[in-house]
Amino acid sequence: MTTLSLATVLAEAARRYPEKVAIVDEAGGRITYRDLWAQTRAYAGGLKDLGVGPGDTVAVMIPNVADFPRVYFAALAVGARIVPVSLLLNAEEVGYVLTDSGADLLVTHSAMLQVGAAAAAATQTRLVNVGPLPADLPQHPPRLEEISKDKEPLRTYVTREAEDVAVILYTSGTTGKPKGALLTHLNLVMNAAVNVFDVHPLTGDDVVMGCLPLFHTFGQTVGMNATFRLGGTLVLLPRFTGEAAIELMIRENVTIFHGVPTMYIGLLEAAAKAEQLPQLKLCVSGGASLPVAVLEKFAATFGSTIWEGYGLSETSPTATTNQPSFGAKPGTVGHPIWGVEVEIARPEVPESIEFLPDGELGEIVIRGHNVFAGYLNRPEATAEALVDGWFRTGDLGVRDEQGFISIVDRTKDLIIRGGFNVYPREVEEVLARHPSIQQVAVIGVADATLGEEICAVVVPSDITLTEPDLIEWAKEHLGKHKYPRQIRFTESLPLGPSMKVLKRELRKQYS
Repeated sequence: MTTLSLATVLAEAARRYPEKVAIVDEAGGRITYRDLWAQTRAYAGGLKDLGVGPGDTVAVMIPNVADFPRVYFAALAVGARIVPVSLLLNAEEVGYVLTDSGADLLVTHSAMLQVGAAAAAATQTRLVNVGPLPADLPQHPPRLEEISKDKEPLRTYVTREAEDVAVILYTSGTTGKPKGALLTHLNLVMNAAVNVFDVHPLTGDDVVMGCLPLFHTFGQTVGMNATFRLGGTLVLLPRFTGEAAIELMIRENVTIFHGVPTMYIGLLEAAAKAEQLPQLKLCVSGGASLPVAVLEKFAATFGSTIWEGYGLSETSPTATTNQPSFGAKPGTVGHPIWGVEVEIARPEVPESIEFLPDGELGEIVIRGHNVFAGYLNRPEATAEALVDGWFRTGDLGVRDEQGFISIVDRTKDLIIRGGFNVYPREVEEVLARHPSIQQVAVIGVADATLGEEICAVVVPSDITLTEPDLIEWAKEHLGKHKYPRQIRFTESLPLGPSMKVLKRELRKQYS
């Protein structure tokens, strides 16, 4: 058996670069690799005392603060699988993730305690908390800091096999309910290593801006794990604003910025008012298509090229990116990374992979060390996604004669709002429960800041229903990134021959 643990990423950094600063928080607090690994092993001792061990599942709800890597690597160190939970979800949605993943324990940060505690109570999941406690909280769950204080720290991480599952990332399908994508230790160690050693010329002296949410695959693998693999410094920002990011980047001499297009737009807006701008060596964009106009304006303002890439939760995430070896082509997502193959296949033949020649539009398919092990407890969905050794992405794209891949459209009506995936079906399921709604279709409409905004086209059963009322109602029932900001009322929805709503017609009408 081949043993490998994602915990190695932090353990080795502590062995090789003990005195280097691993993390800088927003307030300027500094933690070296030696201390971060010691704190992580202490937390691991606490988790072990709680009975958490190999094969158990630990859900984590923590913002971009030092407790995220501490808990993440502590859970890995005891041999558990981690479920990073989106901080944008409401208690009911968190409850679904806890139940579906079979979480044995939920670790919340105080900032997320209200939502986390409600979800844990509803699903009877054990709960522990980290972070400073709010003064107005008379009752609180056990604290991992207290539990760990007088326990023996874990000496080193528990042995895992390379193909064991390390992280379960929840990704919605077009069928509504989110699915748990199973990522192995091998998937995640390789993706972190390839990102730092084979894509861009990075060094351990680089300082990386950590403003992408760490619960998200992009922030976790490309931000945190890749930085630790290299022995660089990660500067954490829990809540992104262009102003706060520029200020922090200047203060900490940040050289590398990872972001989604919305963040680059935010930086450009803030740059207009800033007296000084950071000197960035490398900028990487992913999560949604970056408008070429933004890329050009950013290069003119910051004097730095944005290298656009592409990936999915199921591919750990990086699959392709513009990279110096092949040059950059604006409007494309570049070439596959080292050890990964990307092809264009016929979308209309789901049961096998039939390649299309360069220049022809088809479905993007991927194979390599980055492809996940399947969906948790969903053999049918796994069989649909993994065909002939390739992962079918459901994204439509094209490869040109120079090998550059472009994403053209999505076969899955997916809405990408500010870099977060929103699946219309999930929003429709919730809105359909409103007593005054007869029929609803959710579409993405173009938005200058977020790339896409969520629009619900509604056939009301009660004509007194208003747009503000429905938005307010949706806000209560859906995560922050999911509720529609625009409502359009109509007498009927356009239907195709099979009685499916023709969303392309709605997009034409309402864009």
